[in-house]
Amino acid sequence: MNRRTAVRNLLAASAGSIFTQWLAASPREAQLEEDPGIYRLHSEVRLVLLDVSVKDSKGGFVAGLSKENFSVFENGRRQPVTVFDRGDVPVTVGILVDESWSMTPKRSQVLAAAETFIEESNREDEVFVLNFNDRVVPGLPRDTLFSDNLPQLRLALDRGVPEGKTALNDAIVDGLQQLELGKRDKKTLVVISDGGDNASKHKRRETLAMVESSIATIYAIGLFEPDDPDRDPGILRQLARISGGEAYFPELPNEMVSICRRIAKEIRTRYTIGYVPPETNSAGSLRYVKVRASAAGHGNLAVRTRGSYRYEEVGTPKK
Repeated sequence: MNRRTAVRNLLAASAGSIFTQWLAASPREAQLEEDPGIYRLHSEVRLVLLDVSVKDSKGGFVAGLSKENFSVFENGRRQPVTVFDRGDVPVTVGILVDESWSMTPKRSQVLAAAETFIEESNREDEVFVLNFNDRVVPGLPRDTLFSDNLPQLRLALDRGVPEGKTALNDAIVDGLQQLELGKRDKKTLVVISDGGDNASKHKRRETLAMVESSIATIYAIGLFEPDDPDRDPGILRQLARISGGEAYFPELPNEMVSICRRIAKEIRTRYTIGYVPPETNSAGSLRYVKVRASAAGHGNLAVRTRGSYRYEEVGTPKK
């Protein structure tokens, strides 16, 4: 088994929450159980996986770095890197489109930008669309969880009806839950909204806690006027910061196309870095992560990944 196959086996086994899975130090030592549609890996080592973006001083994405270019710290202590991958691997990605009444004037630009994101992404990505206003509605047919078919995804984007309020928290929770059903190694949400939640059943704290426990990287695009009473850039920034993604706030709706193109490129150039966290008795505690990168000829490199995760005891049920 080559190194890349080993890495992907580890990543595939971590679908759900990277912080509550037990993963093998070597896939050769793992016990596999195969049932139709089910892949389980039993082992004795916990693994933290990080989705990492690196940019140079001009804001360009830096590809081609090696494991030796990175340093990983947890709670200030350096950790040996045990998993590393830099390939353009397919992802499971959810596109969450705000279809509340306040988004109506921008809807055509939103749909054009989301379509651009799909077109610029890896053709093997598995994609789903959630349209949300007072409630969250899947864009794909009920019997189709994911698709890589562009015409079908265009229809999914166009299926929303602009009306009502904004259930942003509910959309995030539903999106994270659907990501867990995907088979791709990496998980991503792209959220387009004014950020003003006024209709969700799930509370903000509950939603952010779920983001802390998820493998997903979240990109948020906030669209609103300066005097828009429904705007809430703070929640969009929090979602991106916690998950290691990025939040964008274009001044004009037509800027979204270039932003979605940039997000698609970033996803395809991110690194996967994994390490075995130190064991402690602090179940449920928040652990802080820092990743640094340096390489000759690149000057100062800016690294973005999630800054923390919640350490849970193995076997702790997910809430």
